[in-house]
Amino acid sequence: MIKCIRCSHVHAITKSGIVRGKQRYYCKDCNIYFTLPGETEAEIPQLKKHMTTIVDIAKALNISKSTVSRALHEHGDINPQTRAAVLEMARQLDYQPNLLAQSLVKSKSNTIGIIVPEFLTYFFPTIIMGAQQVAEQAGYNVIICQSQESYKTEVANANVLLANRVDGVLISMTKETKKFDHFKAFERHGIPVVFFNRICDEMDTSRVLVNDYEGALKAVEHLIKNGYRNIAHIGGPPALLITHNRLNGYRDALEKHKLPFKKELVVHCDLSKKDAIHCAEKLLNLKHKPDAVFCVNDPVAIQLMLVAKKRKIDIPSELGIVGFSNDPISEVIEPALTTVQQPVADIGRSAAGILLEVIKKGGDGVPVHQSLKTTLIVRESSGR
Repeated sequence: MIKCIRCSHVHAITKSGIVRGKQRYYCKDCNIYFTLPGETEAEIPQLKKHMTTIVDIAKALNISKSTVSRALHEHGDINPQTRAAVLEMARQLDYQPNLLAQSLVKSKSNTIGIIVPEFLTYFFPTIIMGAQQVAEQAGYNVIICQSQESYKTEVANANVLLANRVDGVLISMTKETKKFDHFKAFERHGIPVVFFNRICDEMDTSRVLVNDYEGALKAVEHLIKNGYRNIAHIGGPPALLITHNRLNGYRDALEKHKLPFKKELVVHCDLSKKDAIHCAEKLLNLKHKPDAVFCVNDPVAIQLMLVAKKRKIDIPSELGIVGFSNDPISEVIEPALTTVQQPVADIGRSAAGILLEVIKKGGDGVPVHQSLKTTLIVRESSGR
C-alpha cells in the first residue's frame, strides 16, 4: 500500500506514469506528484519501454490529451499554468513529437534531404555545413545521406527521403549514376530538387555550379604563361558534366595560345586514390613526358605529386602541377599546390536558399541556374 509522502493518506493515491524509470504517484488530497526513494523500473515489471506520447503526458497530469496537444502547440485558450505543467511533464518524460505524423496532417515536414557521393574529402562536408546553416535559420531539419559513390546506395537514399516525406532535396549524384528514375520520383511526388556540383541534365530543375570551364581555362593559361608547353590533363569520370567543362577549358586554353591538343596527354580518373596513381604513372611513363599537368581536383593532383617525388622528378622545375578545389591539404603539402579555389560553403548556402524559395512558392517558377566564380590560388607547384 502506497502512502502519500506529505499527508500519509492511502485512499487518495493514484499512479500517474513513469518518470526516469520510477513509478510516479499523485495524491488527490495534497494535489502533489511524488516518487518513492529506491523504487526503480526493475521493481515495476508491468512497465513497457516505448516512446512517450501525449497520452502518457495526459495520464500523468490527469487531463485530456486534447488539452496536452493544445498546450504543446501553444494554443491561446490554454491556461499558462497548465501549459507550464504540460511542458515540464513533457521534459521529464523525454517526450519527442512525432514529426512523421505531423507531416501527414500538415502535408509538410519542415525537413529537407541532402544526398552527396562521399565524405572522404573536405568538399562535400563543407557544402553540407553551408546548406545546413541556411536550412536551420529557416526552421528546417536536415537529413543527410551519403551514397559512397554507389548508384545502388543512392537509389536507397532517395527512397528513404521519399518515405520520410521531406519537403525538398539537394543532390550531388554519384560518378556511377546514368539512370535517373529515383530522382524523377521526387518530381512525381511534388518534391522540389536542386542539384549542385554534379547535376542531372535530364531534369529541368534548379542547380548550383561553379564556373568549371573558366577555372580550368585560368589554370592552364597560368601554366602556359609560366613557360610550360607540353601540358597534360587528368580529368574526372566521363559521365560527369564537371569533367567535360574542365576538359573544355583545358583544350580552349591550349588553342588560345596556339599549343597542340594531344590525345595521349589526356587521361580520365575515377577519382579514387588507386586510379589517380595509375593515371599519374601512365602520364609519367610517356616517351615525351608532360612538363605540366592540370588535374580535375586537388586529391588527384596530390597523388600525382607523390608519384613524381618517388621518381625524383622536381616540382615545379621539371613538372608543374595545378589542382582544382583548394583542399586544405594543398596549402601544407611540399611544395604547396597551385589550385583553383571554389566557394565551397557558398555552394551549399546558395543551393539551400534556392530550394527553400522553391518550397515557399509551392514548386512554381522558372528553375534557377546559378554559376559561382572561381579564383586561381598560385603557390609553389607551378612556379617554374
